[in-house]
Amino acid sequence: VQLQASGGGLVQAGGSLRLSCAASGRTFSSYATGWFRQAPGKEREFVARISGSGGMTLYADSVKGRFTISRDNAKNTVYLQMNSLKPEDTAVYYCAADKSVSYYWRSSEYAYWGQGTLVTVSS
Repeated sequence: VQLQASGGGLVQAGGSLRLSCAASGRTFSSYATGWFRQAPGKEREFVARISGSGGMTLYADSVKGRFTISRDNAKNTVYLQMNSLKPEDTAVYYCAADKSVSYYWRSSEYAYWGQGTLVTVSS
């Protein structure tokens, strides 16, 4: 499966953005999909994860209550709605997918990655 992330940009603190992760392939609903982010000089960190069916979602504590992950399997797309953005949310955001994910917070669990989209939150 090939993934392409989009939707990043520059936004003021308190604003919102919606990221999209478009996938190729006809079996995208078989893939759990996650969002990770990497700020300059920091390690890549887990943000959110959604099951293939969309029935189960998980979030990092730092974004819980502000970010929402969802998917539309008819469109082969996963979304990350980001509200109440903070300067510390500034990072390159990556989507990732795999058919079997046990330790969902580990980037090594995901075999397929998008190219990343930059989110910059100004104070």
